Order: sequence, then C-alpha cells, then structure tokens
Amino acid sequence: MTRVGLVLGGGGVVGQAYHSGVLAVLEHDLGFDARTAEVVVGTSAGAITGTLLRLGVSAEDLAAWTVKAPLSGEGDVMRRVAATPVPDLAPFRPLSLLRRPARLPGRHMVQRALTRPWQFRPLAAAMALLAPGRHDVVEQLAALREVEQPGWPERPLWICAVRRRDGRRVVFGRPGTPPAPIHLAVAASCAVPGYFAPVEIDGHAYVDGGVHSPTNAAVLRGRGLDLVIVISPMSGSAGWRPDFYAAARRHATRLLDRELRALRAEGVATVVFAPGAREQQVMGNDMMARSRLDAVIQESFLAAGRRAAAPAVADLVRRAAAGG
Repeated sequence: MTRVGLVLGGGGVVGQAYHSGVLAVLEHDLGFDARTAEVVVGTSAGAITGTLLRLGVSAEDLAAWTVKAPLSGEGDVMRRVAATPVPDLAPFRPLSLLRRPARLPGRHMVQRALTRPWQFRPLAAAMALLAPGRHDVVEQLAALREVEQPGWPERPLWICAVRRRDGRRVVFGRPGTPPAPIHLAVAASCAVPGYFAPVEIDGHAYVDGGVHSPTNAAVLRGRGLDLVIVISPMSGSAGWRPDFYAAARRHATRLLDRELRALRAEGVATVVFAPGAREQQVMGNDMMARSRLDAVIQESFLAAGRRAAAPAVADLVRRAAAGG
C-alpha cells in the first residue's frame, strides 16, 4: 500500500483558502482523500487545515466553509466551527512588525547557537525575539477548542511551532515532544511574531512554526513514506521583484527546495502545489484579508487542476489514492 504524507504550509486565512482549492482538486479530479494521509504536517494556517482534516472534515466542506456556502450532510464539525464568532483582524503588514522592538537573546538561545550551529537559524531566532503582538490567536481559534476530541487523532497529526526562548522548532503530536491540547498547539503554530501574542504551553512560550520554515516538510524524513504531497501557499516563483513580499517567497521556496531534496534523497516521491503569478496576484500581500477568499479558492482550484492534469502528477496521486 502506498504511504502518503501531506504537508500543509503557512499563509494566514488566504493560505487556508489556497489549501481548500488544491485539496478539492486532489479529491475531485484525482480521487485522493486527504483525510486518509498516513501523516499530516501542519504549519500555521496548515495546522488549522490539517486539524480539520483529522476531525473528519472533507475538502468539499473546507471550501464551502471558507466561502460561506452550504455544507454537505457530513459537515457537522464545520457547522459547529461556523457557529463560533471570530474576531476581526487588523491588516497584516510585515514591514510594520519588523519595526517593533525586539528583546535581547537569552542564555538558552545563545547556548543553542554555540552548541548546535548547524541547527540554528539566525532569521528564525530574530523573529522569535520580536515584541509580542497584540492579537490573541487563542481567541481567534476558539472554535477548535469547541470541536476537538479528547487526546490527539489516531492518525498522526504533526503541528510545527517554534519555542521562543531558544528558537527551536517543536513538532507537537510527534512522539517524544511535549503534550499539548490540540487547540493550543495549533494556536502556537499560528502565533505570527509581532502580530499575535505568543502561546504558552507547559510553561514555555511558542510562536509561529513558519518562523523555522513555512512548510517544515523535512520532518517527514525517516517515515518510510512513498509519496509526500506539499501545499505551500507562501512558496512559488516571484521573479526578481525588489520588494519584501517577493523576497519572502524566494526565501520560502529555497527552504522548501532544501526539504524536498532531503526527502528525495530517501527515495520519496514528491508533488508540490505552490501559487504561480496569477494566484499570487489574487492572493495579494495581506494574508489575513478575508475579503478575497472566494477568488483565491477559484483561482487555486483552476491552477491546481492544470497542475494535476500533468501525467507525472496524475499518475503518482491516482496510484496513491488507489492504494498503490
């Protein structure tokens, strides 16, 4: 039987809409039900999407919920989520966040930089040191607390966050990592530094897993998987435009390429969905803007359909959907 890993990258509420469009294509066109993946890795927005999949939500209902369309007869979880009020969010302006004061690194971060320099990422550490944001991400995700079940799902769900004191990535849900309620692990994974307040779990403060990597696909090394499907809203070619957003996409793409090489070195096949120029234009630069979600789902569905029609992609995913 083909063992499939699913990686869902960060990207705010716009990224969630992108996930929905791609997942709908995988299910509708290629017969792949993302809920059956051997392991799901979620970072930031991908942690929300991954959790909903593990709670039994279909790709169809994910898309319907995003655009406030009618849910299917199996959409009980999404009906409960939709019934929970969500506070409005201020526009997400990364440059203004970077101008906020940062605290000095503590001894744990300095120690890690000196003893494990090969694992230390200076940019991730700098982001973790930003002054706490003013928005409460736990409040934003109150609906997950209402629908989560006792314990973690039976099928593996790995949620990536970054521990603030030393900039280390922590993968909640993976064996050997600290126990945490799912809604808090997801909140930690979504806590964009400088925008949201850090999330405390068992005495430690955590921030967005995208600080380490917008995808964190390499955590799937050594799992004996046959195929890894990556949906990465923050990657994709951005050309050489001299602006912050294009630079951020180039950085995310370089990190993802490195992670994919690590997986392929183990013989794991990979399929990546990342927005092209037209999708990026529709998505815009404010990843927290809810006004354009309909257009994002439509454009991502069309573009993912074209990608899925490529024989190499279609063959890999259809074989995985058929069990090998």
